[in-house]
Amino acid sequence: MNKTVRQHDVEVDAQGLACPMPLLKAKLALNSMPIGSVLKVLATDAGSQRDFRSFARLAGHSLLDETVEQAVFTYWLRKDC
Repeated sequence: MNKTVRQHDVEVDAQGLACPMPLLKAKLALNSMPIGSVLKVLATDAGSQRDFRSFARLAGHSLLDETVEQAVFTYWLRKDC
């Protein structure tokens, strides 16, 4: 993964939400975004790491980057289809 990608078109703050809500909020946002745009998601649920990795692979989107700082997980997903 490219650790320098930080630009995004839409941001979803799912901090404080338990699984599966961060992923559901991300899916809703991606549905309204054009192909090629980037979604940034903030989450505090540790299970979101597994969820977002699997979702990106299965849904045909690219997980461009993911970071963890002070128990906040941040994901950058590019809508590829």
